Amino acid sequence: MAKPAEHRTLATEHDGKTSYERWVESEGIPVIKTFFVEDIRTVELRWWERKGGKGAFLQMEGAGQVNNCYICEIPPGKSLKPQRHLFEESIYIVSGHGATTVWNQENKKQTFEWQTGSLFSPPLNAWHHHFNGSGSQPARYLAVTTAPTMINLLHNLDFVFDNHFAFEDRFDGRHEYFSGQGVIHAGEYQGFKFAGNIWATNFVPDVRSFKLMDYRERGAGGKNIKFELSENTTACHISEFPVGTYKKAHHHGSGAHVIILSGEGYSLIWPEGEPIRRYDWHEGSMVVPPEGWWHQHFNTGKEPARYLALRAFGSKKYRGVGKRYKGTVDRKQGGDQIEYEDEDPMVRRMFEEELARKGIESRMESHYGKMR
Repeated sequence: MAKPAEHRTLATEHDGKTSYERWVESEGIPVIKTFFVEDIRTVELRWWERKGGKGAFLQMEGAGQVNNCYICEIPPGKSLKPQRHLFEESIYIVSGHGATTVWNQENKKQTFEWQTGSLFSPPLNAWHHHFNGSGSQPARYLAVTTAPTMINLLHNLDFVFDNHFAFEDRFDGRHEYFSGQGVIHAGEYQGFKFAGNIWATNFVPDVRSFKLMDYRERGAGGKNIKFELSENTTACHISEFPVGTYKKAHHHGSGAHVIILSGEGYSLIWPEGEPIRRYDWHEGSMVVPPEGWWHQHFNTGKEPARYLALRAFGSKKYRGVGKRYKGTVDRKQGGDQIEYEDEDPMVRRMFEEELARKGIESRMESHYGKMR
């Protein structure tokens, strides 16, 4: 636990850094700043005293300090230190298997098992304790949290990490809270209409094989599912699109951490009026487009491309503040999506040249017509 003097430092230093940035520096682990991580499975980690395992911050430039990302490893045959905190956290298991115990009261502990591909969120400010189920291999997970928002707002680590309030409206210890069962909401949820489908749950056993539903608004014959986890304001979704296709360009708010679950391809990312940047990806890559930047995903592999996106303040149930983007509406109609017929011809040419180089047939013309 940090000392009060450290808390005062967060609030009183005038070095141009935010309270969150000063906290990150004080944690003593690597800080990676970029738009793109080539492989989250191989990011170098260092001992993290707070966690009791190895870790690194992925301080992605596209997150804009709305949310953050870190990777942590549990040593073989060990557990991390029990934690609780006043920020939301979505956890994706990168590799390994193990279990997590969650509680607000000692007599109401719940333990559930997880594996590579599992997704869950410890309820806000509930104690949680992660265990590695292997005696020979580390277990690695990636977490996206709202820590920057909360630490910058409160700038008091005792209040963030040692607060005794139990949010029983989020976690009351009820039986099978993390059973993986859920409820599907299609078309409308809590009075809000939306394009797509929502699965309300607290635990997803494996996002790599979770059944998706048709989601053609973004083009490419894609599929999608959106998750509401642990009564959070944060959001996450899985998308998948077929071989020989690509998705329509769009933009949205900051903090969408896109993790490639399967397939290979590339993403184009650019701010309005500036040169396009290309990032080639494969299973384990992660890209985070900054707020308002156009981005577009391309499948140039021999299997469907699937990704998991973790972001802040995207819940359909608990709507947040900030600009409301219309990510599936044509920009000619006031939305934030570029239709295929309006994109730069270079986009289609680049894609088809890449497919030809790999001996893969494009499916775009048969579905969406020949570009000019």
